[in-house]
Amino acid sequence: MMTSASHYLHGVSEAEQQRLDLLNSLSNEASLEAIDLRGGERVLDVGCGTGVFTCVLARAVGPTGCVVGVERDDQQLAAARNQAKRTGVAAAFRAGSAEELSLDADETGSYDVAHARFLLEHVHQPERVVAEMVRAVRPGGRVVLQDDDHDLMRLWPEPPGFAPLWKAYIRAYDKLGNDPFVGRRLVAMLHAAGAKPVRNDWIFFGACQGNPAFVPVIDNMLGIIETARRVIVDTGLLEKSSFDAAMTALEDFKQQPDGAMWFATAWAEARIP
Repeated sequence: MMTSASHYLHGVSEAEQQRLDLLNSLSNEASLEAIDLRGGERVLDVGCGTGVFTCVLARAVGPTGCVVGVERDDQQLAAARNQAKRTGVAAAFRAGSAEELSLDADETGSYDVAHARFLLEHVHQPERVVAEMVRAVRPGGRVVLQDDDHDLMRLWPEPPGFAPLWKAYIRAYDKLGNDPFVGRRLVAMLHAAGAKPVRNDWIFFGACQGNPAFVPVIDNMLGIIETARRVIVDTGLLEKSSFDAAMTALEDFKQQPDGAMWFATAWAEARIP
């Protein structure tokens, strides 16, 4: 989930690590179901972040499979290795850039699945990442992408000030040279990289009041916006007073008796000819 800190909007603070743990708890089950691993696969998890989902993949492929996570940030890489050690999962991790995978000669074209989740929105050249993933996969193998299109967010009844706050959050991606709408381009990037797109879908990420996931999904939203505060406020995308007032309203939204959040992440799969 991570790239270099300079491109990653949310930073690598302890609060961000806790948010990533929350995000994993909310999204891993649905993401794993979509990938549909059968056991025994060789999987390359690109931009693996803290390695939580990489370890989930490793358990899914079982003892006859192999999962390698690639992560650029040293702090995240250390957390990923600790995660594997703590959970007793046989996942391997290595330092590397998603935009230029360091593959040995016998690795190129050898993986059954290359996977990236919540990565492409945080890199300057997502097309290059997809091309590198295609290069890693054997003929007949799969490239699986999951990422955000932030234009899809809906809250209702909408908290006061949320619309300009969310617009400012989206525009913060522009300040880093990243694409907040990259999810809508997944199939096009797979095709451009020479893979054959075969499936696209949505993975729902939302809840309403009364659903146990409602408060956690709003907490995740509060976390992603709060960690973008510096970019949003310091670059003049939104005044500090407006930012703070909207965040307070969003915090209060957790108690809204008829509150609901709708969001979905884009998902796409392609085969290698």
